[in-house]
Formats: sequence, structure tokens, C-alpha cells
Amino acid sequence: MRVFNHPRAVRDHAEKIAITEFPQFTATTLVARDAADVHAFIDELGDVILKPLDGMGGSQIFRVRADDPNRNVIVETLTHEGARTIMAQRYLPAIAEGDKRVLIIGGQVVPYALARIPKSGETRGNLAAGGRGVAMPLTVREREIAAYLAPILWARGLLIVGLDVIGGHLTEINVTSPTCMVEIASQQGFDVAGLVIDTLEQVCAA
Repeated sequence: MRVFNHPRAVRDHAEKIAITEFPQFTATTLVARDAADVHAFIDELGDVILKPLDGMGGSQIFRVRADDPNRNVIVETLTHEGARTIMAQRYLPAIAEGDKRVLIIGGQVVPYALARIPKSGETRGNLAAGGRGVAMPLTVREREIAAYLAPILWARGLLIVGLDVIGGHLTEINVTSPTCMVEIASQQGFDVAGLVIDTLEQVCAA
């Protein structure tokens, strides 16, 4: 029996931390559990996103500014008072234009992304958090990022990958449940599922 994505590759690509291998494409990022380090990052950048390393669907994602009166309790809660490592990233105003999901299937870049646009008054674009999905062609920058990562991730046994890109910055590499195929197919007519099946057949026949 063959398994895709390869279990070793899934293990080795923690979806949030995996971006640190490609700093040329990411926004300023910190991975830490010590409150002093997190607060220093907030003070330096002034406006950041804090999130757990094992969250999904926008769960427990906070936007924190340097003058936020709740920043101490947010950091304490997310880090479990220093017992849990979290990720901090520079806040990207381009989130207003959508958190783009870019799909890579068997090393091939799907030419459309799904922009998950936050609802009014919300920072998170996740569909599970009420975001609105709009499929659109990839930008030049998104193609650049995906084209660079595609052969690397495919060589490691990752058949289906979903990159998250905000304002031209790589924010996550999803390898366990990269969604948005249905929305891209229904809005743009690109058969992502068909590409997955074709790729599986080619790999299994090789």
C-alpha cells in the first residue's frame, strides 16, 4: 500500500514552522515560548499576529499591537505561561485583500488561488472564521513562491500541498488538509480534483 502525502514528509513539515526553511519568502517571524522574547518582538514591530503552532481554521489567532492592554494575558494564554511554543509574525495589512491558498499537486502549481477575505471587523480570512472565498489567477509573486517550492516539496513525497500567502509573503505550508479545491473548481472551472487523480494514477503506474 502506498500513502500520499508520505508520512515522513508530513512529520517533517510542521505546517507553520516549515516556512522558516524559506525565509526569502516570509514576513518577519518569531517562534518562541518565552514571554520576554514574544513581548520584545511585539515592541519591535508594533503590530503582530500571534498563533499556536497546532491550530487550524483561524483558531486562537490574535492580532496584538504594542499598546494593547490585553497583550500580557494573550501571551500568557497562548504560551500556557511559557510551556507552549507559539509563532509570532509581522501583521500584514494585505490580509484585507485575502489570505491566498495556492495549491501544488504533484509538483504542479495550480494557476488559481483562493483568496479568503476576512469579514468586516475581522482579522482572520479563514473560511471557518467567516471569511469569503474568491478564486483568482495567481500573481507573479505567488507563482514565484509556488514554482520555487513545488519541486522541493514533491521530491520529499508531498503530493498535495496548500501554501498560504498574504501580500506576497508565505505564511504557512499546509500538508495535512490543504482545502479550497472545490471553490477554485466551481468559480474558475479548473479541475483540481482531476489533476489529483491524474497525478495519483501516474505515480502508481510508474
